[in-house]
Amino acid sequence: MAQNTTIPVKIGVVLDLDAGVAKIGWSCIKMAVDDFYATNSHYKTRMIPNFRDSKRDVVGAAAAALDLIKNVEVQAIIGPTTSTEADFVINLGEKAQVPIISYSATSPSLTSIRSPYFFRATQNDSTQVNAISAIVHTFGWREVVPIYMDNEFGKGILPYLADALHAVDVRIPYRSVISPLATDDQIMAELYKLMTMQTRVFIVHMYPSLGNRLFNKAKEIGMMSKGYVWIMSDGMTGFLGSSTSLHFESLQGTLGVKTYVPKTEELEEFRVRWKKKFLQDNPDEVDVELSNYGLWAYDATVALTMAVEQIATTANVGFQKANVSTTSTTDLDTLGVSRNGQNLLKALANISFKGLSGDFQFIDGQLPSSPYQIVNVIGDGAREVGFWTPRDGLVRELKLSSSVTNISSSSNPKQLDTIIWPGDTAAVPKGWQIPTNGKRLRIGVPVKHGFREFVAVTIDNATNTSSVTGYCIDVFDAVAQALPYALTYDYIPFASADGEMAGNYNDLINQVYLGNYDAVVGDTTIIFNRSNYVDFTLPFTESGVSMIVPIVDSKTKNAWVFLKPLTWDLWVTSFCFFIFIGFVVWVLEHRVNEEFRGPPSYQVGTSFWFSFSTMVFAQKEKVVSNLGRTVVIIWFFVVLILTQSYTASLTSLLTVQNLQPTVTDVKELIKNGKAVGYLRGSFVYGILKNLGFDDSKLIPYRSPEECDELFTKGSGAGGIAAAFDELPYTRLFLSKYCSKYTMIDPTFKTAGFGFVFPRRSPLVSDISRAILNVTEGDKMKRIEAAWFGKQGNCPDSSTSVSSTSLSLESFWGLFLIAGIASVLAVMVSAATFVYENQETLMPSNSSQHSIWSRILNLFSIFNQKDLRSHTFKKSGNIDNVGISLPSTCAPSPSSFSIHTDFSREPPSPLHSDWNSNGQAPHEVAIDIDQLTNPNQEINHANI
Repeated sequence: MAQNTTIPVKIGVVLDLDAGVAKIGWSCIKMAVDDFYATNSHYKTRMIPNFRDSKRDVVGAAAAALDLIKNVEVQAIIGPTTSTEADFVINLGEKAQVPIISYSATSPSLTSIRSPYFFRATQNDSTQVNAISAIVHTFGWREVVPIYMDNEFGKGILPYLADALHAVDVRIPYRSVISPLATDDQIMAELYKLMTMQTRVFIVHMYPSLGNRLFNKAKEIGMMSKGYVWIMSDGMTGFLGSSTSLHFESLQGTLGVKTYVPKTEELEEFRVRWKKKFLQDNPDEVDVELSNYGLWAYDATVALTMAVEQIATTANVGFQKANVSTTSTTDLDTLGVSRNGQNLLKALANISFKGLSGDFQFIDGQLPSSPYQIVNVIGDGAREVGFWTPRDGLVRELKLSSSVTNISSSSNPKQLDTIIWPGDTAAVPKGWQIPTNGKRLRIGVPVKHGFREFVAVTIDNATNTSSVTGYCIDVFDAVAQALPYALTYDYIPFASADGEMAGNYNDLINQVYLGNYDAVVGDTTIIFNRSNYVDFTLPFTESGVSMIVPIVDSKTKNAWVFLKPLTWDLWVTSFCFFIFIGFVVWVLEHRVNEEFRGPPSYQVGTSFWFSFSTMVFAQKEKVVSNLGRTVVIIWFFVVLILTQSYTASLTSLLTVQNLQPTVTDVKELIKNGKAVGYLRGSFVYGILKNLGFDDSKLIPYRSPEECDELFTKGSGAGGIAAAFDELPYTRLFLSKYCSKYTMIDPTFKTAGFGFVFPRRSPLVSDISRAILNVTEGDKMKRIEAAWFGKQGNCPDSSTSVSSTSLSLESFWGLFLIAGIASVLAVMVSAATFVYENQETLMPSNSSQHSIWSRILNLFSIFNQKDLRSHTFKKSGNIDNVGISLPSTCAPSPSSFSIHTDFSREPPSPLHSDWNSNGQAPHEVAIDIDQLTNPNQEINHANI
């Protein structure tokens, strides 16, 4: 009854039954149909598979698909097995609107066909390249060699793999392509070629049958030993244990990338049933295990049966015949179009379920990216060592809850479990090595006539052999010995037939870029332009370009050297302050200090003498006022600092600066049109040209002796006024001529000398680390001493640099403090004086005196002694009082005059001691009765 109510739907299956993946897939397809309808017996449709064998041929696959579409009128085709076969079959399916579902065609190139009728029920190979590049990046390998099949399957992954490796700065120096039909001898020849290369990391992407032959031969010639790294793509790893063509004994220590399928009870139950079914159908295949490709075949068949059930009816199952013209001569012209094609296409795109391989759903005709399992072949099986996910990168444990969003860039080997590498070792291989049976490194060295301490090439014309010595050579030999492996090499002079250097240093370095040399060892400077073509190691010398100039003795040629310690503005400021401080001290001391009184010329001389004598702290005059003492204390501090600084600067000028460079500025050389020298063949020539030197003013030299001769001639007689060279050469030159020349501080920065290797050479990092090891030890000191000797006998060239005079900028703060203190002291003193004599300035009968006369009277009082000061207390003694009679009359017994002279100096011609009515203000006439009567008021006293 059920047979009469169901609708048969024909589908095609195109497989290559000679391949293990096809045999596993065919058994899974049949089981999927049986299991599905056993569970869903109520479905109206029944999918009927129609099998065709492609016989490992592209034409056979196309013919099988054409037969199924044209003659059987299948609604869909599962297969074909390989990406090469699928290419043409997909075009047939699009023409007939028949969906093509492949569970094993993994090549990314099939995506470029962009056919909506192609469904890839497997992982695209482009999704595993990031897992492979993450492994390479994690272990720090810088070069890898892919080994792949010369067909659509092999070549399709290469562009994606190259991009993924480039993203982590990994280079592909060589691509090994092996034909699917290659003989064992051809495989052996290719492996021998790989053995002669330095790279020891190989990525294998090929069918299991060819891959097994490759690994058998690799083991046979010793390429599965210590130091080698083999990484298999999913194209081989996915069949480990499931194909009789792969033998574990040839794969020991290899790593594999495999699509991860979660283990479930349903999956394990299916494995048991499948094993029985497969042995029944293939009794000779006893060691075959179920692979991921079988699971995808099973799930793809289930998805197709579900889609067929959604759209199939009795009315529209079939083909619409094509309109065939009488001129049509091919079967393609008579190919019909499936009436159910577009509906089945939409149904397949919307199918989503939980299959044996996990979540099954087509997104843009492909399965979404899934995590990859990293396995290590050990013994008779593959051991899991970690996972890779688009979100987390390499991880030890898989987090299924992680969402797929980005690619991790982590590179920690501890994220993977312990790996046993080829040679049964847990030590991570370096990834490259110098092949013992390959060619020795060809190292180019420059041929020099001067500065042979760095590199010296001696050519024996009789034997046509050469010997290379020098500082750079010894350093490289020491570095090579410090490497953890043996490095074999030969030094090859970069010389022409006449024994001269065959070009400049750029030409020598270009030989590495062209592949004529494997490296360059010598005094090669690391500069940016060269780094665009080659890689440099870390520098092993000082860096920078300096200027060498002659030095002259200027000590006996300058009689005015004592003026140089101070600039003119500091000299002028100091002189003005000495005068100012002398005036301030006179103002503060004039009324209270006898030593600052006397005739005007005496007072002026005393004030200046006091001020200038403070330079040597030899002043004899005493300062009695507190304000004056304050000013003098501050001035002493200023003078102390000023004199000590002057003494130190003058000492430096008379001792250190006795040798001066003739030139200190590059611009001065260019302005005056002076000729300069440079080492022949050096990049310094380009620097000097860029600075603006005329080509006629640039004179090359080849040795220190030749450079000295050019200096002796001078710029005007065919010689030079200065030379520009790198620090190592400059140090060596000055060690020989330190008494005649000096070095001006580095004018230009460079990175120093380094060894040259091709771009991305793995030797660069190892050599650089070895350079650090050598330079930090005593070996480098011994090498330097052997070639350059002890250079401590010459004075430091920095002592020849001119000293800078002291300027006002360094001392203006001190002068400001002294000036402010002096002005404040004068202001306080003036304010006190005015306050004490305010009656003189503003008397009660001010109307009788003009303002000018009052001011003159105030200045007259300032010129007098301040008798109230404690310094004049002795002025009240009788010794200071003189009794005299007036000159106009005879002495009288009843009266006489007492004349008290407080000034002791003659009256000033400017301010007379006599008032306007002729009375002496300092003379007091007192009656004898007044002397005898102290209580009587004394009149006319003017004190």
